[in-house]
Amino acid sequence: MATTVDSGNQYDRAEEVKRFDDSKIGVKGLVDSGLTTIPRIFLHPPETLSDLKPNPKPKSVAIPTIDLSGPRSTVVEQVAAASRSFGFFQIVNHGIPVQVLDRMIASIRAFHELPTDVKARFYRRDAGTGVSFISNVDLFHSKAASWRDTLQIRLGPTLPELEHIPEVCRDEVVQWNLHSTTLAEQLMGLLSEGLGLDKDTIKNTTCLDARVMVGHYYPCCPQPDLTVGIASHTDPGVLTLLLQDHTGGLQIKHEGQWVDVKPVHGALVINIADILQIMSNDEYKSVEHRVLANPSEEARVSIAVFFNPSAREALYGPFAELTSPEKPAHYRQFIYNDYMRRFFTKELDGKTLTNFYKL
Repeated sequence: MATTVDSGNQYDRAEEVKRFDDSKIGVKGLVDSGLTTIPRIFLHPPETLSDLKPNPKPKSVAIPTIDLSGPRSTVVEQVAAASRSFGFFQIVNHGIPVQVLDRMIASIRAFHELPTDVKARFYRRDAGTGVSFISNVDLFHSKAASWRDTLQIRLGPTLPELEHIPEVCRDEVVQWNLHSTTLAEQLMGLLSEGLGLDKDTIKNTTCLDARVMVGHYYPCCPQPDLTVGIASHTDPGVLTLLLQDHTGGLQIKHEGQWVDVKPVHGALVINIADILQIMSNDEYKSVEHRVLANPSEEARVSIAVFFNPSAREALYGPFAELTSPEKPAHYRQFIYNDYMRRFFTKELDGKTLTNFYKL
């Protein structure tokens, strides 16, 4: 990052980013300090900010909500239709008790509201222990930082040593790993059948094994019109399972318009990620989504589990069963590790890398 000129005063953006990261206080630490204006490193460019303004003529659109307790053929059809048209859907009657959801949200909130010096022990950008507390995974690559903190935990193929997981959320994380994996296996079966494939097709590509959980915390932002909670992006893996609290702020791009994903108590949000769009040969859509900066006094909490292939040196591309002379492959094959290296050396900026592998 180069030295930047702002309002006639030179400042070294790289140095400011490093100073913030070295402080290990996160965005919540900034809020706790009593600031009333956000630091320059969080100011987003005009082209991003202009896109935050509400559409003067919004369409009445809601992402589908699917009842998983319905007949399997009906659920397969609904899941496939939502994945083709929206790339996002909410699920209810998914088998995870609402009390488990509420405890999970409360435990992640409790971690982020620990004293700063306690959280600082977990602040690191390397994933050596499988557990890290950071602010902005793309902090050193992005043009502007976003107003959130994150607790990141590797869930699979194996959990970290339990003593590395913060005690305040340890039991809940262990339980959430079991619940989310069972549910994701069910969803991968439905998604496979929705493509006309055997129900184990997606799971058999090791896409259930490598799991990462992120517990995001979005404190109140004093200038929410000048930054974002998470910049527009698509997810780089196969499938994402999201638990969000009641606050709201998540939006997806649908037919050129930003649409709110309104919280439904007891529901989970599911979205197709880039690798599944590629493997489905564009049958399923991985769509841009973002989170607005939180204007409310109460912090927003969300927990995402990303399901990724564990066979990182294997080749990935469209399923052979979905290609033919009439419908050729839209993507070339690639090694998953190469894909992830590209993802983590760029900023979150809209559509990630599917176009890079287009034929």
